[in-house]
Amino acid sequence: MSKEKIIFPIADGVEDLEYWVTRMRLEEEGYTVRSVGLAKENVVGKNGLVIPVEEVIGESKSSDIVGIVLAGGWAPDKLRRYSAINDLIAAVNAEGKVIGTICHGGLLAISARIVAGKKATGSLGIRDDLVNAGAIWVDESAFTEGNLVWGRVVADIPNFCRELVSALARQKS
Repeated sequence: MSKEKIIFPIADGVEDLEYWVTRMRLEEEGYTVRSVGLAKENVVGKNGLVIPVEEVIGESKSSDIVGIVLAGGWAPDKLRRYSAINDLIAAVNAEGKVIGTICHGGLLAISARIVAGKKATGSLGIRDDLVNAGAIWVDESAFTEGNLVWGRVVADIPNFCRELVSALARQKS
């Protein structure tokens, strides 16, 4: 099994299914997956599931990971206020590593300033935010644009996971 590391920035209100299903799929592929948060304490997902924070934001460096997944829910709006997470996402992007973004996770991609000129999707609730940040909105279930993997909503998690696993496999080769 691989020890390549992928992180999920999380906070209270993260979309539980986008976090847990995607995490389990990546672990199934052999990745080491860690949740990172503002403090090393449990967070409660949007649907009430408890998620332990395994690392504090700021401990992870882009050179230590092969990818990052930005799950939705209400957490992205909370996390985007911290320069440490925006800087980390921007660094991962600058290195061309895989960034998976689903639903409201696009808010973090916007604040990291990595969407301008790129095709993007997510919850309809952030369509205007993406467009105003210079992204090209498309209403598709899931797709890859360069190193960015996009998923629309919870119902699209299977397609998002397929795209994410494929992008990570291409990155290895």
